[in-house]
Amino acid sequence: MKIDILAIGVHPDDVELSCSGTLLRHIDQGKTVGLLDLTRGELGTRGTADLRDKEAAASAKKMGALFRKNLEMADGMFQYSEENILKIIRILRWCQPEIVLANAPDDRHPDHGRAAKLTADACFYAGLVKIVTRDDEGRTQEKWRPKAVYHYIQDKDLVPDFVVDITPYIDRKMELVQTFESQFYQPGDNKYEKELSTPISGKDFMDFLRSKNRSFGRPISAEFAEGFIAARTIGVNDLFDLK
Repeated sequence: MKIDILAIGVHPDDVELSCSGTLLRHIDQGKTVGLLDLTRGELGTRGTADLRDKEAAASAKKMGALFRKNLEMADGMFQYSEENILKIIRILRWCQPEIVLANAPDDRHPDHGRAAKLTADACFYAGLVKIVTRDDEGRTQEKWRPKAVYHYIQDKDLVPDFVVDITPYIDRKMELVQTFESQFYQPGDNKYEKELSTPISGKDFMDFLRSKNRSFGRPISAEFAEGFIAARTIGVNDLFDLK
């Protein structure tokens, strides 16, 4: 398995909420994409881990991702540990992504920032030859370090280092988000509407999400965009290829 982009989220819907428009754009360009969830989101107020597994699989299929894996770390309680770093390294060495998209480095949910550091550090350590990992068949894996790690922006209004125009993909992005029926507002009848409400379960959150993407798009004269923070200095080939 060799892919172009690996999008990692600590919760099963993080990727859909924050960078799925960007992934859809690159898939349409012929790039290959894989998804990795660190936890099953079992501490979420609404739904169950089993239900969120099914929603995540359905979303990945709609997106066109080549695979979606879950490392089953403890939601809310996962630690920055050697064990968890090695779990991520094994996936990185298996699928050898050129680019990794990771959680926001700082956010309202404490899991997001902790996962951001865990993921970024695993991407570095995956390139060290003296860290030995084995695949499912027991074969020693080759070292691999992605060329870049970019952190997508989530709930907090962080200043992006760059934004990606997702205007043609905003409706498909919202469809992917709403695949998580147990978590988000659904137009029309919603079989989960009797569950406890959360800050993300109402229609106002879906409006907020569109507005956030609209806000990211405004500086580049795009209707909608997604924002990213770079872990390194970004270079460009020429001054005429920037918006």
